[in-house]
Formats: sequence, C-alpha cells, structure tokens
Amino acid sequence: MHKLILNEWIKIIKRPGTIVMAGLLLVSVIAFGIMNRTTDQAESNPNWKQQLTEQNKEMNTALKEVGDSNSLLKQNYQKTIAINEYRIENNLPPEGEYTVWSFLTDTMGFTTLVGLFTIIIASGMVANEFSWGTIKLLIIRPIGRFKLLLSKYITVLTFAVAMLAFLFISTAIVGLIFFGTGGESAPYLAYHDGSVQEKSMLLHLITNYCLHSIDLFMLSTMAFMISSVFRNNSLASGISIFLLVLGGTVTGLLAMRFDWAKYSLFANTDLTQYFDGTPLIEGMTLGFSIIMLIIYFIIFIVLAFTVFTKRDVAA
Repeated sequence: MHKLILNEWIKIIKRPGTIVMAGLLLVSVIAFGIMNRTTDQAESNPNWKQQLTEQNKEMNTALKEVGDSNSLLKQNYQKTIAINEYRIENNLPPEGEYTVWSFLTDTMGFTTLVGLFTIIIASGMVANEFSWGTIKLLIIRPIGRFKLLLSKYITVLTFAVAMLAFLFISTAIVGLIFFGTGGESAPYLAYHDGSVQEKSMLLHLITNYCLHSIDLFMLSTMAFMISSVFRNNSLASGISIFLLVLGGTVTGLLAMRFDWAKYSLFANTDLTQYFDGTPLIEGMTLGFSIIMLIIYFIIFIVLAFTVFTKRDVAA
C-alpha cells in the first residue's frame, strides 16, 4: 500500500500546479503579513474598561430591539457582552499590540485556500486517469481496484494535512519575523453555554486549525466521490468549490427559517460552534453533528468505492 501512496505523491509533486499551489499559499501569507505590518495597529488603551462598558450598554439596547427575530445576531450580541464583562471583572484588556498570535488568528481564513487546492487534487485523482487513458495501465496490474482507490484517497488526505501543516508553520514563521511574540501571550477567552473560560492561545489555534479542516475533509471526500463516480474533473471541482464558497452561507440563511437545515452537511461541519459559541439551530449537539458527518462520509465512500470497483473501465 505504501508504494501505491508514494507513487501517487510522486505524480502530485511532478505536476507544476502543485508547486504553484504551495507558492500561492506562501505568497498570500507573506503579502498579508506585509499589509498588516504597514498598517497602523491599535495601541493599548488605558480607558478600555470604560469603552467596553459603553459598548455593552449599546449592545444590550440592540439586544432588546432584536429580540427573537434574529437568533444568530442575538447570540453574537450575548457572546460579545459576556466576554466584555469577563475582561472588565478580571482586568484582561483587549489585545493592543499585534503579535504572532494575532497574525495566526487572522490567517485562519486561509484554510479555505487549502480547501480549494485539496479539492482540485481530489477532483482529478481518479477522473484524470480516465481522461489521460492511464486507468487501464493501473487496472492490469495485480492490484485490486479497492486497494488502488484507497491509496488515492489516502493520498488526498495526506495532501490536505501537509498543506495545513505548511500553512500553520509558514504563518507562524512570517508572524514571528514581522510581529514577534509580544512578551507573555494573553489567554483566549472562549464562550460556551453563557459562560466565558480562559484557554491557552496556542492550544486554541491548533484546535481551531483542526476543526476548520473538517469542512476541507468532507468536501475533499465529496469531490473524490464525484471524480470516481462520474469520472469528470470539471464537475467534481465545480460542485465542490461552489459548496466550499457558498455552502455555509446558504445553510445559515436556511437555518434562520427551517429546522430541517440541521440535517444538511454544512450545518454540521463547523464544530467550533460547540466549543466556542452557540449551535446554529437550537437542539443541535456535538454528538448529533458527529453522527451526521459520519453518515455523509459513509455515503460518499460507499458510492465512490462501489461504482469504481463494479463499473467497466472501458465504459
């Protein structure tokens, strides 16, 4: 199996597009760092307690006006108010100096770029073998189709992990060079079930990178399934990229009106809602989301492996 995976990795590395992907990711991180470096960063404010108190007064007023008409906005107000009150009570001023921790937090959105690159790889992993005509050369080898497809899927997953690690390490290095550690790092304030808790900033960042990768993992699996079933690179990448960009937004809009939205894939990929926030739809739990993700995963994998192992490659 390891030889098959190594062979798939050699194919990926030899593609010029792979080097371009890594280069674009690195350039994006450096450009973002330069932009933040040249932008005036907020300095520590001695009157921060008074400002947070005033902000809470305004938000409490807005909270009464919103009522139950917008649950997501209501939850955001409640979270901000609770964190502000905790800062005031425990003398924890909002971060003034911009540090590597700030930079790592702000670049969390680059995981979407990693997702885009992984989807491109996953979409072409099987479909390209058919379009290039190399699938027959693979099938005639004394290797089962199941094992062949499994090696390709494992390669997709390891590629995603490698790109995430590359993003985290490169971001940390760029952040240290441009901004430094800023001395003792402030704790991260997590909000859950109406209470605020202090957490390690490094542990929070690593955990968030892992949780954000779930969306990437599921969409890559779906793209791999479409590539295996329909043997169409464009179809697999097009659908997956569309869902990557708009899936969460559309699900959020549906969740404001319909409870059945909780059964959709994108209502459950963001597990941070259970560790640092409020569930998208009332009644959702961590166990429920994990079960839904497992169900979707099984559907994707069963379709991919069943169709690939049963269909005639000459079709």
